[in-house]
Amino acid sequence: MSLPVVSDEVRRAVAEGRPVVALESTIITHGLPRPDNGEVARAAERQIRAAGAVPATIGVVDGVATVGLTGAQLDRLADDRAAAKASVRDLPVAAAKRRNAGTTVAATSFLAHRAGIRVFATGGLGGVHHGAATSFDESADLVTLAATPLVVVSAGVKSILDVAATLERLETLNIPVLGYRTSRFPGFYVADSGHEIEYSADTPEEVAAAVAARDELGLRSAVLVANPVPADEQLDPALHDRALAEAWEEARRQGVGGHDITPFLLDRIRSATGGRSLAVNIAVYRNNIELATAIAIALAEAA
Repeated sequence: MSLPVVSDEVRRAVAEGRPVVALESTIITHGLPRPDNGEVARAAERQIRAAGAVPATIGVVDGVATVGLTGAQLDRLADDRAAAKASVRDLPVAAAKRRNAGTTVAATSFLAHRAGIRVFATGGLGGVHHGAATSFDESADLVTLAATPLVVVSAGVKSILDVAATLERLETLNIPVLGYRTSRFPGFYVADSGHEIEYSADTPEEVAAAVAARDELGLRSAVLVANPVPADEQLDPALHDRALAEAWEEARRQGVGGHDITPFLLDRIRSATGGRSLAVNIAVYRNNIELATAIAIALAEAA
C-alpha cells in the first residue's frame, strides 16, 4: 500500500482532468461540535457535487492517510472524540500508531498535492500567533503553503492570530495573496480584518490565469485566495472584538497556552456570542467551498 490512499473516484477525476476540490478534516474532528461536524462535512461534499466537481475530503483513518474519504470514514472521524489533529509532521506517527486524525490545512495541502488535486477549500488558515517574537509560535500551514502549488481558498486567517504579522510572513514566504473582489484582508468571522492587501481578483477565471502564470514561471508556492464572508452573514464586528478580548483575558487568567490556546479561544468566543460564531463559521466554509469549486472548474476548462 502506498500513501496516501486515493479513492477511485478522485483518482479517475484527476486523471481525466475534471475539477476536484480538496476538503480538510480538522473541521470535522476539532472545529465543529457534534452532530454539526458530520452534517457539515456531508453537506460540503453535496455542495461540490451539485456545482459540477468532485469532492475529496482528506483525513487519516486507522493510520492511513486517505484522499477521498467514504461516508463511513467521515462518520468515524466525526464520532471519534479521541481523534488526533495531524499536521504534516504528525502523519508518519499517526500511521505508525494507526490513529484516526483530522488533517490540518498543512497536512491536507500536502496530501492533496500528492494526489494531483489543484484546489483546496478551508475556513481560515493558521498563521503567526501573538507573542511569536518570543514564543516562535507560527503555524506550519504557512511554510507548507510556501512549497505546495495549490489554490487555497480561505476567509483569511483565524481572527485570534496576529494578522499583521501573518501577512508579513506570507510576503516573506512568497505566497501570493489575492483578495476575491476585495482589497481588504478578511478576518474569518468578519469580512474585514482591518488590513489591506495589494492584489484582488474579480472572477474565478482571473484566479485561474494567475495560477497558470505561476506554473509557467515554475513557482512552487500556493496561491491564497482571501474570500470574505458576505457582510450580511458576518459576526457583528463589535461583538467579535468584545468576545475576542474577553477570551484572551480568560486564557491569561487560566494560564492557557501552546496548542491548547486555539480551541480554548474559539470555544470562549462561541459561548460569548451565544453560538452565533458557529453559524458564521459554517457560512464561511460554505462560501469558500462555492468559490473553490468555481475556480476548480475554471482551471479544468482552461487546461
